[in-house]
Amino acid sequence: MLKYFLRSICLISFALVVATHTFANPDELSRWQQQARNVTITRDDWGIAHVVGKTDADTVFGAIYAQAEDDFNRIETNYLNSIGRLAEAEGEKAIWSDLRQRLFIDEQEMKRLYLESPDWLRKLMNAWADGLNYYLATHPNVKPRVITKFEPWMPLTFSEGSIGGDIESVDLGKLRAFYDKGFVAQSEPIDFTKEPTGSNGFAISPSNTKNKKALLLINPHTSFFFRSELQMTSGEGLNAYGASTWGQFFIYQGFNEHCGWMHTSSKVDAIDEWLESVVKVDGVFFHAVQNGKRLVPFRVSNKTIRYTTANGLTERTFTVFRTHHGPVVRADGGKWVTVGLMNEPVKALMQSYGRTKAKNYNEFKKVMELQANSSNATLYADADGNTAYFHPNFVPRRDPKFDWTKPVDGSDPAADWKGLLSFDELPNLKNPASGWVYNSNNHPWSAAGPSSLKKSDFPKYVDSGVESARGLHAIRVLKDRKDFTLESLNTAAYDSYLPWFETTIPALVKAWDALPASDPMKASLAGQIAELRKWDLRWSVDSVPTSLGNFWADEIIKKIGAAAMGSGMSFEDYIATKATSNQLLQALSAASNKLTADFGKWQTPWGEINRFQRISADIVHPFDDAAPSIPVGFTSGNLGSLASFGARPYKGSKKWYGTSGNSFVAVVEFGKTVRAKAVTAGGESGDVRSKHFNDQALRYSTGNLRDVYFYPSQLKGHTERTYKPGK
Repeated sequence: MLKYFLRSICLISFALVVATHTFANPDELSRWQQQARNVTITRDDWGIAHVVGKTDADTVFGAIYAQAEDDFNRIETNYLNSIGRLAEAEGEKAIWSDLRQRLFIDEQEMKRLYLESPDWLRKLMNAWADGLNYYLATHPNVKPRVITKFEPWMPLTFSEGSIGGDIESVDLGKLRAFYDKGFVAQSEPIDFTKEPTGSNGFAISPSNTKNKKALLLINPHTSFFFRSELQMTSGEGLNAYGASTWGQFFIYQGFNEHCGWMHTSSKVDAIDEWLESVVKVDGVFFHAVQNGKRLVPFRVSNKTIRYTTANGLTERTFTVFRTHHGPVVRADGGKWVTVGLMNEPVKALMQSYGRTKAKNYNEFKKVMELQANSSNATLYADADGNTAYFHPNFVPRRDPKFDWTKPVDGSDPAADWKGLLSFDELPNLKNPASGWVYNSNNHPWSAAGPSSLKKSDFPKYVDSGVESARGLHAIRVLKDRKDFTLESLNTAAYDSYLPWFETTIPALVKAWDALPASDPMKASLAGQIAELRKWDLRWSVDSVPTSLGNFWADEIIKKIGAAAMGSGMSFEDYIATKATSNQLLQALSAASNKLTADFGKWQTPWGEINRFQRISADIVHPFDDAAPSIPVGFTSGNLGSLASFGARPYKGSKKWYGTSGNSFVAVVEFGKTVRAKAVTAGGESGDVRSKHFNDQALRYSTGNLRDVYFYPSQLKGHTERTYKPGK
């Protein structure tokens, strides 16, 4: 009797906590508890959640609950960004990013779209909101910064999964200069050495593998800790594993037992700008249409942005303008500039989730034909032996008479979009004769080596990318290879060659060789040139030439970056053919002096400089030379390092710390069963007290991928705990 009494008291106490923390009514609480009983979460010995539910909705409920356990702060922050409420947490500085978001994301419109969504999708969105609210209910110690209750329309504001969405292409300074009277936008200096966000994706046909099974490399390059790793399985056919962006209920880059997918940022032209002629009549703003023959009033609305101050919340209201092209985002001379981009949240969410349940190429292709992927190419492989390259599928049809790389005349009806290019009009590839496809954020015209498509067969605006050092490196490791295995694909993904230096180092050495013996740099740089002359152009933690090469690349790019950009040449081609001998040698001298000043000598091995450190859960990570860190051999993707590590010194540090590049890496083999290896930067948990906060760091730094436990039998002996949400 006492046992039942105590149990009743516990349940009452639990209900009071829930009600207090989330304002849940009894019906909500009962629903959450019922759904939690349909879910099982198993944490493996790396802390990764394997979530099993009776239905897809049950699995979504459990997956987002598990994500919140690992890093609720990143979930909330992503949604503060996506719904335009970041200023409520971070103050006045975030007003403009919130306003930018609100130009495209309207809460009432999202609620309408939610109600009009397919029934199956609404169930998933409901489960998503319930899972997060149940997490808050059962964790009263977690204090949200702003969002105390999640609503099911919110996933529509963050539906695609990539880092840096299309909306973020709108310049905040120029946006503020238009909507904030008296503000003058300052041009930001271009950082030519900045690490690009991007990715590597390889798909290898059975003809090029030892086991005659298709292989896939999944290698997103993002800011670290941008995604969680998990598995989602349901009784309705869902069984997907991979990287899921914090706060989203689908596996963004990963695989199921039938196929796998890897997204890479593309240079597709999916965003356009129009110059709108403006006339003000009796206080009303009009824009010209029909080549100036008619005036139409701008569509006007008010956007109220709340922001926190030392005295609490306050707000600012902005009158914003738009045309049929899109919202006004800046002024250009006497005209206003509108921007058009993909804004199809329902289709984007359907496509993002639908990919995870595809069983073969045709099903995957059908999902892609929703045409709601605007920025990412996709590499694909499956158990039937198919490999494919899918180009971004939201590509507006345009009149070729315009230069779409610049704002076009908004009054000319010929400048309006004419629908979208169909799947068959895009540069998609399936099963090329070369036996491989790849993308490294470059153009698609080398995607399959000699079996690639031709640029001349497609409209110019289909892709504006160029070849890259990483692209050249990818071709080097993929071509003429017929014996790939899962393990050798892992090795290829970390191949240490740096093709950027193939032509630039010889140019530097040639410049030094030509110096007269009397020139002071002949003696002062002799040792450095000797090191670089014998360098095999491969990175390693013990390599002095890698240090010299990286520091020299930084210095020479700073010197010639603007000129190289204006030339239309790649940086390495410009350096090798256009940079003066003095520029090349002065950059090496500056690099040597910097190394000596920071590390005591220019002969410093790369691993003493290039470090991985995770000592804080802060999204903007602090770095400390006195705190523990580990050496990393791989380096910037700008230099052609396939394993990318974007590092630099921070706030007075001498060592260089990585913040972006390789984040999640997986290699997958498809057949009757699927086999995979993976690693995540740092660890799965965002809690510094957890043993899974940094338990993968050493593996990450050396490319030593761990086995993925995809099947329940593989979890045996590798399970830390199994539980229900809320327990």
